[in-house]
Amino acid sequence: MTRFILTKLLRALVTVFLCITICFFVLRLSGDPVDMMFSDEVPETVKAEFRERLGLNKPLPEQYSRFVLSVFTGNFGTSILDGRDALTIVAERIPATLQLGGAVFVLALLIGVPAGVVAATRRGRTADRLVMSGAVFGYAMPNFFLGILLILFFSMQLRWLPSSGYGSLEHLVLPAITLGTAMAGKLARFVRTSVLEVLNNPYVQVARGMLLPPRRVLFRHIFPNAAIPIVTFLGFELGLLIGGAVVTESVFGWPGVGRLLTLSVARRDLAVVQVIIFLIAATMIAANLLVDLAYGWLDPRIRTAGERR
Repeated sequence: MTRFILTKLLRALVTVFLCITICFFVLRLSGDPVDMMFSDEVPETVKAEFRERLGLNKPLPEQYSRFVLSVFTGNFGTSILDGRDALTIVAERIPATLQLGGAVFVLALLIGVPAGVVAATRRGRTADRLVMSGAVFGYAMPNFFLGILLILFFSMQLRWLPSSGYGSLEHLVLPAITLGTAMAGKLARFVRTSVLEVLNNPYVQVARGMLLPPRRVLFRHIFPNAAIPIVTFLGFELGLLIGGAVVTESVFGWPGVGRLLTLSVARRDLAVVQVIIFLIAATMIAANLLVDLAYGWLDPRIRTAGERR
């Protein structure tokens, strides 16, 4: 088991290193941030002073080596516009994103898992068609469009909920529904497919032949064996919550990492963009690592195969 975990951790570290490398070169090759900050009327001496202060006047390999060393020491640079540490600026936005992401995750689980189980156990019936129609609608509806519709109805017409802002449960409802609808739809389809693959297995038929209660068959024999594909889906969705909330946070004025990414890209604030991309990559990698470890816990055969390799 130890070797299995160490192998996964080594792969995760290599992936993080590749992500920060690609991030560095793509951002540097997309244009000079100093030229984007100032208008053409600003003297070149002022721009040159800023480039020297930010280290942008150095050759690209030297900039890269300094960047890698600073990352491994926890220094991601200073914001061009704010003048503060970029990591501190991003860290201030993380609680809001975690609050929204947690609400979305819980909402999707509460809706998607029961809906998928109902659709699978009633395959071909009216309940199955209704659940799958709702799932397709939730998955296909663009987040920004659904968010605007919710604002028009619940905020403008009914005046029940605020259209934007942060700080109370009422502010959380509309953005959570906007993001949770798509995730719940995808999860319902995933759960349905996974449960259907298990339903006709011999051990399920034996359990039914023993006249066990349907609920016991579902929770003791069907759902645990259908869990691996569902865990895979949840791991990817967990990693995508930060990056996937960019549009929704902008629509609702939610002060999270996604909205900060939009503003930083528009302003060419390289240090902040680098921190956010690193955070998204690290979240995805951590989620996939947890999925791999969950595989080994759910199915010992996977752990044994990984140790042999």
